[in-house]
Amino acid sequence: MLCWVLLFAMMTGNFGKYLGIPYLFLDPEYMNEVSFTSFFWMGMLSAGFAMAFHITCYISDGHRFSFVGTLPRPFRKFVINNSIVPALFLITYVYQTIVFQINNEHCTPEELAWRIAGYFTGYTVMTLLFSMYFRFTNKDIFKYLVCRIDEKIKDNVKVTRATAMKKLDIVRKKQVRVDTYISSGLRVKPVEDINFFDRGIILQVFDQNHFNLVVIELFIFLLIVILGLFKDYPVFQLPAAASFMIFLTIFVMLFGAFTYWFGGWSATIGLTVFLSINYLVGEDYFTKQYEAFGLDYHVMATPYNAEVIQTQIDSTAIEQDRSATLLQLQNWRAKFDHKPKMVLLCASGGGKRAALWTLNALQHSDSLTNGGLMENSVLITGASGGLIGASYFRELKLRAKLGEAIRPYAATHRQKISSDNLNPLIFSLLANDLFVGFTKFEYGGQQYQRDRAYTFEDQLNRITEGLMDRPIVQYNQYETKGIIPLIILTPTVINDGRKMYIASRPVSFMNAELQNFKDYSTEKVSGVDFQRFFKDQGSERLRFLSALRMSATFPYITPNTSLPTEPTIQMMDAGISDNFGLSDAARFAYAFREWINENTSGVIFVSIRDSPKLQTIVAKKGQTILDAITQPISSVYNNFENFQDITSDLLIGQAHSWLKAPIHRVDIQYQAESYVDILEGMDSIRQNNARASLSWRLTTREKENIVEKINSPKNKSEIEKLKRLLQN
Repeated sequence: MLCWVLLFAMMTGNFGKYLGIPYLFLDPEYMNEVSFTSFFWMGMLSAGFAMAFHITCYISDGHRFSFVGTLPRPFRKFVINNSIVPALFLITYVYQTIVFQINNEHCTPEELAWRIAGYFTGYTVMTLLFSMYFRFTNKDIFKYLVCRIDEKIKDNVKVTRATAMKKLDIVRKKQVRVDTYISSGLRVKPVEDINFFDRGIILQVFDQNHFNLVVIELFIFLLIVILGLFKDYPVFQLPAAASFMIFLTIFVMLFGAFTYWFGGWSATIGLTVFLSINYLVGEDYFTKQYEAFGLDYHVMATPYNAEVIQTQIDSTAIEQDRSATLLQLQNWRAKFDHKPKMVLLCASGGGKRAALWTLNALQHSDSLTNGGLMENSVLITGASGGLIGASYFRELKLRAKLGEAIRPYAATHRQKISSDNLNPLIFSLLANDLFVGFTKFEYGGQQYQRDRAYTFEDQLNRITEGLMDRPIVQYNQYETKGIIPLIILTPTVINDGRKMYIASRPVSFMNAELQNFKDYSTEKVSGVDFQRFFKDQGSERLRFLSALRMSATFPYITPNTSLPTEPTIQMMDAGISDNFGLSDAARFAYAFREWINENTSGVIFVSIRDSPKLQTIVAKKGQTILDAITQPISSVYNNFENFQDITSDLLIGQAHSWLKAPIHRVDIQYQAESYVDILEGMDSIRQNNARASLSWRLTTREKENIVEKINSPKNKSEIEKLKRLLQN
């Protein structure tokens, strides 16, 4: 029942609406479109889960309704009378889907009817397949094969028969009183006298349905394995919600089998098994590592400890890296016949929402400044989806400058980067990471597993037209010549909270401020330079897509990346330490403060945010006991971005004391609060949450809203401000 509660909560928007989970069910996408086929898959898997629920209930509680065993086709009768919850779910799902499709996907009546027909077609097909299977097995088992199966069970499954016999012994003591039931013809009938009830017949019913359960589980497992082998082909990538339904189906069926085998001991043994597996995972028996493609994991691991990390504050290395970047700055300066404004671009994280918003904002702003925004930019920082969008736009500009037939401002790029890449990720989690995980691929002369990390990069490569699939070092030549701005990615080291500074060349100068501690030996290094630290593992060969993946580690969806150190360190989203990239931009400006003072007419911090900085403060109302208990933790989480904003403002504010050049700030924000009243009437799920969901998948209306918000009065004003600054 907990699975049904979870599904109902998702359908009605009471669970996961911030992450866009309800939309995965109400707006399923298959082959990058919401269609008859996508709803067909949802219908099939919904019916599969409902049948798994019926089988489990029949095995675990069927003995409490002995009269069912005396009826023709007892399992069918049990399913009909056990269908209240599945029927309510079906009604709720269809209602919520209709409302959502009308209000959010701009469906015509014909399109809506076609999609709902797809769901019912899939539901009917799966139900008929199950009915045919049970009809066939009932006929053959009870008329021809019952003895053969019964003997096999006697020989091989003695515990199961003993459990069944024990249940039959207590049948008369724990019967549920039933006076009427619904027949196959959907008519209410009275329960007849069952004094002639035969224990042996019911035992065969138990055994036969257990056998059916095993066959179905094996079939589903085999199907998942087969699909997992071909998961990189879009046709085999089921809608994300359908993959979740498969997982629930397997869970429910395993629960039923477990209950049947161990009876009253199932809870105790289940807890024991869970604790045992949990212990073994803690001892790294089942731990799976997700690697950064391009690195060599076969050479000796680099020690990662406090002593080694302190070597990052090496004045010689810092000066070498500063000199290499000074060459980039000098080439950039040579493009202008006057002292230009230096732009430091900062793109905030936020999944697919941030990726689309950042690309949209850069296209719009760069176009209105006649290319001035990117020409004046020397650095791009940020996190997660925002950095993906910024990297994609930088690549488009680079390709156009190299003479390729690419239009950086075309709407097709927005369509591509906003396309769904959650389906393959979720299906990879189910079909590959949990069950298969033995296929490999080659990159840079190294062998890596085709796991969820590979799936993420493969999808990212597809939606960015394969333009960024190269080793990160290949960008160095274009960055050094001042053709494109330098990108510094800063994923967070889970083990100690430090940043990992990843760029096309060493950037140890990002720790330059620590050189100010002359008589202090316990200064804490804020970040580790990736290129220098992993030189022996081939840091220059790191795939740029892997660097983006490490910076965009979405909780539970995108796996944490393990790097070849001793002990092994894992990387998490850059947004953990700075979701907006402003602190990294301030560090860069500090490292080159003397050059900036002499060669520029000022610095512009351009912050492209997928959330408003000054949000509406809402009073806490109707706080429950649970809210009061979780408030200490939830308040920290809910104010995470506020903490970072305050810190960033402090750092940039203090920059006036060490930077003589003028400092300007431009904030281009995705702010949907002005639409709250309208959206409340449109969207039955989102209610007061007007922003697009934080996910790797967006609905049609979310995409439209993100693109349109660039024309808000505040953003128009900020872009005009940017134009004036670049012209002066």
